[in-house]
Amino acid sequence: MELRQLRYFVTVVEEGGFTRAAARLHLAQPGLSAQIRQLEKELGQPLLDRSNRSVTLTEVGRSVLPYARAALAAADAVRQTVDEHTGLLRGRVTLGLVSGATGHAFDVASFLADFHSTHPALEIALTEDTSERMQAALLAGEIDIALLGPTGEEPPPGLSYRTVIDAPLAAAVAPGDPLLTPTDRTSVPLADLCDRPLICLPRGTGVRAALERACAQAGFRPRVTFEAASPHVLAQLATRGLGVAVLPLGEDEPALGGRLCTLQIVEPRIRARIVLAWPAAGPVSPAARALLDRLREALESSTLRR
Repeated sequence: MELRQLRYFVTVVEEGGFTRAAARLHLAQPGLSAQIRQLEKELGQPLLDRSNRSVTLTEVGRSVLPYARAALAAADAVRQTVDEHTGLLRGRVTLGLVSGATGHAFDVASFLADFHSTHPALEIALTEDTSERMQAALLAGEIDIALLGPTGEEPPPGLSYRTVIDAPLAAAVAPGDPLLTPTDRTSVPLADLCDRPLICLPRGTGVRAALERACAQAGFRPRVTFEAASPHVLAQLATRGLGVAVLPLGEDEPALGGRLCTLQIVEPRIRARIVLAWPAAGPVSPAARALLDRLREALESSTLRR
């Protein structure tokens, strides 16, 4: 019995068939089937029932499965222990990123390239989504770490936050917009946006959640007529006079070279945060722990330079 045969067996069970398991393992299906049959021959009992269109476990297979998984986990733990002593990181780590999360203050691509250069045996994945869905993915163990805009004042149970950016929300408008009268104003009451078409990030993002909470407390619903995942796109729409873009103060300036005028939203002042989020119990794998530590250092340095 070989460890790889146990891994093949577990993969077939998890994928529910040989075709998808072969694709996941990057093997030819006949070769995978042959290895499973060899394992069954050595054990003297069939582990999988192939009589139906979908592959199912036999009674013996159900009994063997937990031990196969335990053997694989033990083998992975052996590798992990050795790697920790040698300083080598393996496996896969996934970073979630809300679109526009770090603006121009933090170069994510360069950071990941440097991290990969230090740990070449480690597979790094980057995924973009709304903050709401990334919080759920963190809790489900689908991603390891995320930079997101929290949709609530406090972290949900099971997550830890570290604030990276905390900026006031502003109304960004094209020159000549009525909100800019009088010309010396630097802020706008939230009530003045009540009947204006707004341009904002989609639901599930921290900025949108902060705006909707403040509007609800003020007694009205925001009239969002355009939404996009990229703050740059929101600013472009506002530049063409299609509405008032609601953005963290200063978000539009690097992107559009001052073609928008920004007024801080007041009465009440609304703030939007970007946080580094991870499971409260801490990242499970050494790779995720190393990425979190490096991210903390890089973001702290980036924040200090701002």
